[in-house]
Amino acid sequence: MKIEEYLQTLPQEILSGEDVQLPDHSFREIFEFVALGKDDVFYHLGCGDGKGIQIALEEFHVKKVVGIDNNSKKIASADQLLKKKNLHGILICEDVLDSELDDATVILFWFTDSLIIEKMIQKFKKLKRGCRIITIWGPLSGYMPHKIEFPYILNQVPFKPAKDLREQLLAIFGVKCIDFVTAWEFAERYTKAIGSPEAGNDRFLTIMQSLVIWINAKNLGVACSDEIPEPIKAYMGILRNFFNIEVEHLLKE
Repeated sequence: MKIEEYLQTLPQEILSGEDVQLPDHSFREIFEFVALGKDDVFYHLGCGDGKGIQIALEEFHVKKVVGIDNNSKKIASADQLLKKKNLHGILICEDVLDSELDDATVILFWFTDSLIIEKMIQKFKKLKRGCRIITIWGPLSGYMPHKIEFPYILNQVPFKPAKDLREQLLAIFGVKCIDFVTAWEFAERYTKAIGSPEAGNDRFLTIMQSLVIWINAKNLGVACSDEIPEPIKAYMGILRNFFNIEVEHLLKE
């Protein structure tokens, strides 16, 4: 089956990121990356069980935290966690598209739905100058990142438009062209960031992500070679022969 067909077999909550809870170490890495501190008003959009809110309050001593999620059970779980820890944060059960973010100085925004992303970008552009928005894996579409520590990407208001996707991609990876080694390294960083330390490295996810990175680079003309590298061919073969997943068709002529 084609990779698009395979993705359709997965639970929608997994694809959207709704049921993916970041591990504690990733929250700490993100907060250090963005220099979260006592003067910040931190908004976690899609706050889940509230672990990120807890860490922001307990360890980074932010001035104010707002957690927003449209899942009432997750908001209830986050509320229980904060009460247990005797921490004060604002928890709101609503769609992020309806949220007021005017006082935010730092926003963690990890969504994959392109329609939500486009609508939220319009909201973000109206925020106060200097507001930092952290995304994971991909930047805000159409804009150059302000700072990168892949897979964490920081955009800062006002946003700087990217000339095109090629410019944005090369800025993210910090190289003049993308080869297999770069694709694998960055895919592995992403896997480790979203996975549990106890689970170890998810090799299947790393293979999938590295192929996506290299194929996108090839289609945009920023791969280091016109030829398909042998490791890429090998992993395409593994997906095809052992998992019945085809990715070759993604390559443009």
